[in-house]
Amino acid sequence: MKNIFLLLLAIFLTTTSWAQDFTVNGTVKDGSINDVLPGVNVVVKNQTRGTTTDFDGNFTVDKLKVGDVLVVSYIGYTTKEIAIKDFNFITITLSEDVSALSEVVVIGYGTQTKKEITGAVTVIGAETIEQLKPTRIEQALQGQVAGVNITSQSGSPGSASNIRIRGVSTNGNNNPLILVDGNVIEDLSVVNPGDIESINVLKDATAGIYGVRAANGVILITTKTGKKSTPLQFSYDTYGGFQETTRRLPLLNATEYGVIKNEAAAANGEAIPYPNLALLGTGTDWQDEVFQKAPIFNHNLTISGGTEKSRYSFGSSVLTQDGIVGGSKANFTRYNTRLNFNTELFDGLNFKANLIYTGTLRKTLAEGGLGSVLFNALNISPILSATAVDGSFTRALGHPIEVINPLAQLQNTFNRTKIDKISGVFGLDYSFLNNFKVTSNYQWNYSEVDYSAYFPISDFGNVGNNTVFDRTTAAYGVSNEFYRDYTFDAYIDYDKLFNEVHDLKITLGTSVFKTTADEYGGTYEGVTNTTLSDPSLETANLFNDSFVTRSNRLYDSRLLSYFARMQYNYKGKYLLSAVVRRDGSTAFGPDNKFGYFPSGSLGWVVSDEDFFKENTVLNFVKLRASYGILGNDRIPGFGFVSLLSGEGTYVFDNELVFGQAVGRVSNPEIQWEEQTTLDIGLDAKLFDNTINITADYFNKQTDNLLLVVESSGILGTAAPGAGNPIANAGSVRNSGFEFAIGYETPYSENFRFGINYNFTYLENEVLSVENGIGYEQGGSFGIGQSGVSRMEAGLPIGYFYGLKTDGIFQNQAEIDAHPTQIGLGSAAAPGDIRFADVNGDGIINFDDSTDLGNPIPDFTMGLNLSFDYKNFDFQTYIFASLGNDIIRNYDRNNPITNQSAYALNRWTGEGSTNEYPRVTNGATSNILFSDFYVEDGSFVRAQNMQLGYALNSEGIKDMGISKLRLYVSASNVFTFSKYKGFDPSASSGDPIGSGFDSGFYPVPRTYLLGLNLKF
Repeated sequence: MKNIFLLLLAIFLTTTSWAQDFTVNGTVKDGSINDVLPGVNVVVKNQTRGTTTDFDGNFTVDKLKVGDVLVVSYIGYTTKEIAIKDFNFITITLSEDVSALSEVVVIGYGTQTKKEITGAVTVIGAETIEQLKPTRIEQALQGQVAGVNITSQSGSPGSASNIRIRGVSTNGNNNPLILVDGNVIEDLSVVNPGDIESINVLKDATAGIYGVRAANGVILITTKTGKKSTPLQFSYDTYGGFQETTRRLPLLNATEYGVIKNEAAAANGEAIPYPNLALLGTGTDWQDEVFQKAPIFNHNLTISGGTEKSRYSFGSSVLTQDGIVGGSKANFTRYNTRLNFNTELFDGLNFKANLIYTGTLRKTLAEGGLGSVLFNALNISPILSATAVDGSFTRALGHPIEVINPLAQLQNTFNRTKIDKISGVFGLDYSFLNNFKVTSNYQWNYSEVDYSAYFPISDFGNVGNNTVFDRTTAAYGVSNEFYRDYTFDAYIDYDKLFNEVHDLKITLGTSVFKTTADEYGGTYEGVTNTTLSDPSLETANLFNDSFVTRSNRLYDSRLLSYFARMQYNYKGKYLLSAVVRRDGSTAFGPDNKFGYFPSGSLGWVVSDEDFFKENTVLNFVKLRASYGILGNDRIPGFGFVSLLSGEGTYVFDNELVFGQAVGRVSNPEIQWEEQTTLDIGLDAKLFDNTINITADYFNKQTDNLLLVVESSGILGTAAPGAGNPIANAGSVRNSGFEFAIGYETPYSENFRFGINYNFTYLENEVLSVENGIGYEQGGSFGIGQSGVSRMEAGLPIGYFYGLKTDGIFQNQAEIDAHPTQIGLGSAAAPGDIRFADVNGDGIINFDDSTDLGNPIPDFTMGLNLSFDYKNFDFQTYIFASLGNDIIRNYDRNNPITNQSAYALNRWTGEGSTNEYPRVTNGATSNILFSDFYVEDGSFVRAQNMQLGYALNSEGIKDMGISKLRLYVSASNVFTFSKYKGFDPSASSGDPIGSGFDSGFYPVPRTYLLGLNLKF
């Protein structure tokens, strides 16, 4: 009986203790990166009380009982409910909302949720940018966004890239419109990638809200800002490492060079230059002489926070990077300071201010084409030593006038470009009458570019002036450029939900844009005791003003636009958006100044229909389509009138006076290029939202292309500074298919895995060229061979135009049986290239030139893999470009210059090879542009690999640190390609003249050690 009593007493006491109120402490973290989350709402379910997490993600809730439920919610994360079992400390992890249908996406002049979007829009978040660690933003787009292709103009520090969204749409400017916090930015080098919160890419007609500047797509960049009611937070990111070249080209060493040059001389009946090959050895490897490992360092500090009504963010960074060729003489240094501030002045009225200052300092080398450092390293004789006995650099004796000792070239290169740019956005928005909001933004950019270069007395070749680089007097060049632009936008929004099912949004607005640029400068000749930093210009005996015969005003253009947009959805499942924009541009005459450009898009959320049964396989399905007309005015301004932009020489008082004359012939009838674009897309989510699929078919056709057309020579179009008129005379079409699929899910508390893959198929075709001759031409090959790239109906824009080869002549009988090739400039001999008689007229001449390939890839692909295990994280990004061609244009083909090692496989007699021609110092047709110099430029590249480790936050919390992560990464890790040159991603970016490799500066491989710190 006693035992039963004691048992009942224990049960009573226990029950009484658990019925009492108690306090629960805990912390809330991001489940993917194990970082604490401040400002998370923690509310007791079915009650009105709760709290929010502090800066360290901690919270305290009192007066709880066993069985109470805490509801934990945070924007962008899935809400979680936690049942209270006891008073122990609890750790709560939140996962990002994988459905993400309610995620807000920035679009033109507003935002939409992902579910509401009816256009082709891709979003890149700050996490992806952080993993890639790009030095330029373009590198974060390559392989991440279907339909976007990035090519490098050079791998040197600070060099620009070419961004093409869904192909090449015009023979003019194909750059997309880029906005940073709503402000137009032309040069992405001024933006620090570490400041970016998100990048949104608009690829279809829905970009039409931005008017004529959006014909090539729109990239919207949002920089980081604070959150309201958040304490002051500090974030410091840094990395350092080194860069190196990804490859060296196989060239002839000294002995191999001697063999080939002896054979070439003998074939031309000349005495052999190197009778004793045993003395030559391996010689100088000029690539080893010019390539080096180059350091790179970056520091980035961000301070952010917010009050009940305001939020702010301040960031400052510095990047410095030397070149793998030239080292500090090819340095790029960028200083960046950014301030974002948003506040509610009073109920309904908000103010925002975004300011960015960027200072860059860049030193450059001759980087591509004839006379570049790498071109010289590839072509100078390996028999020459780098330096003479007295320590001076050896002269390039007997070489062509554009080939010199690259080390002497580096030593005598002195230049510096300093850019100071400040950009700002000031805006007000006011909400009134519940459904209306009016917004006005003033955006502006101002930059100064100061360039200086010192050209010392130099003699690189034979004694005397024997190369194009030689100077008998010293000179100092200066240039000062000033760029200004502003944009003023004002618009009003009406937003109302009728009867809980009809959601209507209307936007009406206007936009004004103006941009100008001026340049001043010239060259001081005959300076003495001069260095780059101390020019001593007073010693000059002559100043050549670069603007004696032309205006200092580089350009002056303006736009005036009006736009309207209506967005409607019914029950969130039937979606409609319609836009009309009226743009006026100073690029066109009074009769054609304004154009109207409408666009519209539809969406249907099929998964919201009653007939669509809820299941765990197919969770979300949306069909969408867009169609519209966009204008393009990216041509030189005032082409409809004759300007005094030409050079004229006049006689006054029996003396010649240099002045100005009429430039390009005017055409008052020019009008807008018009791009008609169609997109049909599908968005789907499968298997409990773990798989995301996006697919798009697109077709965009640009008509009324602005081309230079032929005109009569009596108009003086050949005079200096003059030119043929511009007219609407062509059309081009880009069509294709995009597909993206992603999978991400946490397998357990300790392991998370994700994979994303995208590909784009693109077909580019010129539909018409009505300029009088049926084609536009560009590009140059070798010495004096121009026009080998063309724009012509029925073929891709910028296709390669040249002779088609048909093997190697093995004997004289084959030559006799083949149509004569004398029309190419020289008679064929055994071992020469045999060209195809394409037109079948029995004669081989330049009329047999034909399509030899093009630089536009058929397919581009991106593959991104990531996995996290406990505190470790790993990511890798792979990109592929398939079907593009490249012209190998870095061989000089001269009796003295070096050659690629493939010359060892040359024809040496009948049956020896049918691929590589003989070597000779005589005149042959082998150096003419043909498919012998065209190679497959397809490649697969590991863009980035990164391994990180996050220290346990519990162990470092006492130090006031909320996140400490160390990582190592490598970019441009490997490239698989059949291309023989340095880098298959070479491209000038010219629509007609791209894909030529004239000694392309390769994109370096980079190894980094970095730190991410939050406190």
